[in-house]
Amino acid sequence: MITSKNLFFQETKSRSLVKTLVHRILSISGTVTLIWLITKNLKDTASITIAIQIFLITLYYFHERMWNKINWGREIKKQ
Repeated sequence: MITSKNLFFQETKSRSLVKTLVHRILSISGTVTLIWLITKNLKDTASITIAIQIFLITLYYFHERMWNKINWGREIKKQ
């Protein structure tokens, strides 16, 4: 019998990308709020937020892909 306890999972690139996008979407509101409080300017808030989000999406995606190649802390269970 195969159960989740005796399977070894590795994330796909598409799963890493979706997780990245969801995380960014959830954090955009905080970024916008903070930048708006500092600048009080909608145009500056929008441009800074977009630049930060593009950078952080890219950074997080490569972070996820790097950790997917590291076996430390994973357990491989034999069936």
